[in-house]
Amino acid sequence: MSVGIGTATDSYNNYNTQAVEGSANNVAEKVEEKASEKKADVGAVYEKSEPAEKKATYSINKMSAEDRAALVQKLKQEQLDRKSQLSGLVQQMFSKQAGTSKLADLFSPENLKNVSAADIAQAKEDVSEDGYWGVKQTSQRLFDFASALAGDDVEKMKEMQAAMEKGFKQATKAWGQDLPSISQDTLSAANKLFDDYYASKNSETVQA
Repeated sequence: MSVGIGTATDSYNNYNTQAVEGSANNVAEKVEEKASEKKADVGAVYEKSEPAEKKATYSINKMSAEDRAALVQKLKQEQLDRKSQLSGLVQQMFSKQAGTSKLADLFSPENLKNVSAADIAQAKEDVSEDGYWGVKQTSQRLFDFASALAGDDVEKMKEMQAAMEKGFKQATKAWGQDLPSISQDTLSAANKLFDDYYASKNSETVQA
């Protein structure tokens, strides 16, 4: 199924940058809230001294088998929610990028009847090398969102990378055909950031 000019224009006008940034900000806010809560919890444990830490650990060990199973299931569900959240955000980002790229390619007079020259000029700037929807900035945002959700945990980062790939496939399906080359290049650039991260962690392990 091909995507017409009107579809690209609607994608650009109706799905604006603020919407994506809002989703990103929601992710960041939730991560910061969890980080703050975790930090507060750690601080509280520290202030209660070593016996309190042992007591907390002892309490967990004294949980029934059913309670422990419920806790494990809860943690698993939270991880699934994070991956689902990232996949949805990735789909939105690639859909927006593709729509902007499509609009930036409109040059003929008949196309200009549907959109303004100013919109096209803005779209061209947005998908430029250093533009907001360019390969560099978009791939970095994808990696940063994954890092915020996974923390400095290699295994969780691998799960987030898989979630990113899933989001890309969902965006491709919603688009109805292969996404523009800029989106393909963005995915490759984001995967390169993940590879660099894994390499840095391996280097730290060797040095240690």
